[in-house]
Amino acid sequence: MPNGFKKITLITALMSLGVMACSPSDTQTTTSNPTASVAEAQSAMMSAIPRTPDGKPDLNGIWQVLTTANNNLEPAPPKSAFAMVPGDFVPVPAPEVVAMGAVGAVPASQGVITTNNGYIPYKPEALARRDENRENWLDRDPEVKCFMPGVPRATYLPHPFQIFQSNSAFFIAYSFAGAVRNIYLEDPGEAPIDSWMGQSYGTWDGDTFVVEVSGLIDSTWYDRAGNYRSWESKVTERYTMIDKNTIEYTATIVDPQLYTEPWTISMPLYRRLEKDFELPQFKCVEFVEELLFGRFRKGRPIEGMTMPF
Repeated sequence: MPNGFKKITLITALMSLGVMACSPSDTQTTTSNPTASVAEAQSAMMSAIPRTPDGKPDLNGIWQVLTTANNNLEPAPPKSAFAMVPGDFVPVPAPEVVAMGAVGAVPASQGVITTNNGYIPYKPEALARRDENRENWLDRDPEVKCFMPGVPRATYLPHPFQIFQSNSAFFIAYSFAGAVRNIYLEDPGEAPIDSWMGQSYGTWDGDTFVVEVSGLIDSTWYDRAGNYRSWESKVTERYTMIDKNTIEYTATIVDPQLYTEPWTISMPLYRRLEKDFELPQFKCVEFVEELLFGRFRKGRPIEGMTMPF
């Protein structure tokens, strides 16, 4: 668990146990055995999370991230737009997005990669392809066309998702594009065919739900910065509930075709606490129909309209 999670949760648990009690004798007893205090704090922290009848952490609910990971998994400064073109002196926003002004600008990214100094360990030829993707974001990013986001990107899109969990099933429904995942609880074997969301197989490692994802189609990206995968990619997700409203989420990506080594991202997932909140449906296909199929409309074709794939 990253240090940030440990510090926050342990401080909360220690305060709830009354470690800093008013009685001098209590204080002396507590500080004389710090190891026991930490163990008690961790025990209190874990006992506070909701559990299912079979004792597993109860992950049911609607969750959402509060990061800029979908913009860029790596640390990055702000820039004028995702789509840039060469200018007289420096790159400038592309004509297609310049009218959006500040709305189309890209905020800085803190980065969520916990390995390799925060960067994806691309092989040189793969890095060149990533840079090319970045320069052609508007034409190439599958999110623009409302394609299924893939894993792990579906988790950190700026849209909520809902977990449905029982002792015999685990299902995730995503707001974006109506994407869904049925996570097998028994090993289904090799995926029969590659797909946008892949095949998921989940097991419990103590209080952590571990999901192995394979059979992912190579057409999905990891973010809007052109970071991409090959058909060899596999993902290992870990869902660890650290309190009743927070899940620590990590995903480790292995792709020997593109990367020199595995790499890992980590971020908290927060429960949506609004009263009567329901998972919204963002079926974005209708908003890109003209982009995808406009050239086939009856009547005069749009001047210069080309298919984006």
